[in-house]
This record gives sequence, structure tokens and C-alpha cells, in this order.
Amino acid sequence: MQAKGQAALVTGAASGLGAQTARALVEAGARVTLLDIDEPALHALAEELGRGAAQAVRCDITDAAGVEAALDAGARAHGTARILINCAGIGGAKRLVDRDGNAMPQDAFARIVNVNLLGTFNVVRLAAARMTQAEPMDDGERGVIVCTASVAAFDGQIGQAAYAASKGGLVSLTLPLARDLAQFGVRVVTIAPGLFLTPLLYALPQEVQQSLAASIPFPKRLGKPEEFAALALHVVGNVALNGEVIRLDGALRMPPR
Repeated sequence: MQAKGQAALVTGAASGLGAQTARALVEAGARVTLLDIDEPALHALAEELGRGAAQAVRCDITDAAGVEAALDAGARAHGTARILINCAGIGGAKRLVDRDGNAMPQDAFARIVNVNLLGTFNVVRLAAARMTQAEPMDDGERGVIVCTASVAAFDGQIGQAAYAASKGGLVSLTLPLARDLAQFGVRVVTIAPGLFLTPLLYALPQEVQQSLAASIPFPKRLGKPEEFAALALHVVGNVALNGEVIRLDGALRMPPR
């Protein structure tokens, strides 16, 4: 599917990977609905991209009614979205048992899984239901869904039990979702990025950023959001990519800590 002329949704669009992917989609000619809970940043991006090409909609991906309302707003502005890029997510590190012998609180685990796994699934299920009702294109394709996991799904570090589990869930969902939706001509692909220069890493001291970059075999630098966006657009345009998880990490394999 070519992005030009298509309606698209991007979650987590206010910053980082989501914002850069939204920019790339607009540059490719798509009309994008930007979803996030950070309203000021979201509206600033919509102004940057142009109101005709992008609209900002505040949306908590864990709230079904809120997602339905956001999808309605996107459909009114741009038509049924055939492209969904899921970038919304949260981080957090906590050991299973801390140095004082205290168990990790259950709600600390549930919070991350609720946003990263259940929230993403919530958006996917509701957007996919609409995609399946769209008219098929010449090759039978109706839509494409891209999810964002992490190398932590495979190489979870100490303190990453919740984060790794949430991203591992997205990895495991990819093939069954692709198989579920194949009959409708809707594809599902997941990207598992490594260490990328996002707002979270920007906040770290320069020497810490350099240390992290040195752990990457090649290229020996942090990933650029533009590289994630380029891969997401390639997935959109390559109809043979389906049911696959793609590591985007410079051959990085994370150590225990």
C-alpha cells in the first residue's frame, strides 16, 4: 500500500518515534490523526504538519470509549484509516525483589502491561474492525498495522520484568493477529527497536548516552527516530511483509544490566 492519499493513525504521536513517524507519513502524502495524552505537544505537532494533513486528538489508549471517539474523529476528518502505527507506551524499571527483600508491587507490573500490551491491543482491535469494512484495494489489501515492541522482549534486563513482558506480549501477538486478519487483507507487523535517541535518552547525561551507544555493534550510535519511521513506511509499502517481528537495533544484544 502506498501511503499517499491514505488516512493514518499514529499513537504516541506527541514525541519520539511516534512524532517522527507522523512526519514521515505526512511527507509521503498521508493524512494523519495524531493520538496521545500530551495535548500541548500533540497540537504543536499538528500545527507543524499543517491542519489539512494532520489533526490532534487526545486519547488514552487504555480507554475503549476514548479510542472509539478518536477513531470517529479521524474518520470524520480523513476517512477510514487504512494505516495504524502504534508507538504509545511507557517504561519503568523495578526489581522483582529489592535489596531490602520487598516484593515488586503488583500494580507496578500491571501499570506497564496495561498501557504497553493491553492499550496497544485495544487500539488494534477497534481500528482493525473498521479496516475490515473498507473497500479492498486492487491487490485485495485493506489495511496495515504496525506495533512497536522492543529488544527487551528478547533481552530483558534486570528490573525490566514488566517492560519485557509487555513488549514480549506484542511480539507473541503479531503472528496470530496477522493470521486472524489475513482473510480481510489487513497486515500486522511489529518493529522491535533497540536504543533510540528519544526524549527518554535525551534526558540522560551525554556520557551516559555515549556509553549506551558504545554497546551497539554497528552503527556505533543510538538509533535515530527517522530510521524507525523509514522502516515503518517501508512496512506500509511492502505488501509481502506480514506476521513478522523486525529487530531494528544495530545487532545489539542487551546484557543483564
